[in-house]
Amino acid sequence: MNEIAVRRAVLSDLPYLYEICLKTGDQGKDATTLFSDPYLIGHYYAAPYLLYENGICFVAEHEYRPQGYIVAVPNTVAFGQWKEECWLPPLRKRYRQPLPEGWTEKDKWIVDLMHKQQDTVDATARPWLAEYPAHLHIDLLPSLQGKGVGRTLMDSLFSELANQGVPGLHLGVGSSNTGAIRFYQKMGFSVLKEQDWGFTLGKVCG
Repeated sequence: MNEIAVRRAVLSDLPYLYEICLKTGDQGKDATTLFSDPYLIGHYYAAPYLLYENGICFVAEHEYRPQGYIVAVPNTVAFGQWKEECWLPPLRKRYRQPLPEGWTEKDKWIVDLMHKQQDTVDATARPWLAEYPAHLHIDLLPSLQGKGVGRTLMDSLFSELANQGVPGLHLGVGSSNTGAIRFYQKMGFSVLKEQDWGFTLGKVCG
């Protein structure tokens, strides 16, 4: 099986989503050595999108295994409320603050995100949510990079969001991740807001 197939994700893809999320979790580079718990970053940035009823997930499969994915939700506010009510409570019980000694700074960063209230979306702070309510994460292992897979995943998501009548989507990207910024600009994203850590980018669907 030499071809790369893009398809909708299924539940059995979940372990691969965790793996890809970890191995791209350092601004697109392997973050394995940065986390004490290898599943921690996937608990926040990958798994909930597959398990959320309205989540949109596509994987790029090569050699019988997913090696890239794009995950998204059509409504960021509704997704945040679902996380607050359903997804995060058991994780907050498991990963209590403060974490004991020996945990890394990256561990603490994700656990801080888990304990942050999810349903307090301030329209004043994020005015783009009205026009760009969806958001996404896309990650590819090095084996699939530079082969047009990212564009195919993006196009699959754009079509799905347009079919659902979603007006636009946004994402965040770190300022040091220059390759990703160039890719998103080629895909039609523009800067909605510049922040200390990087940029919020947006694109109109349809």
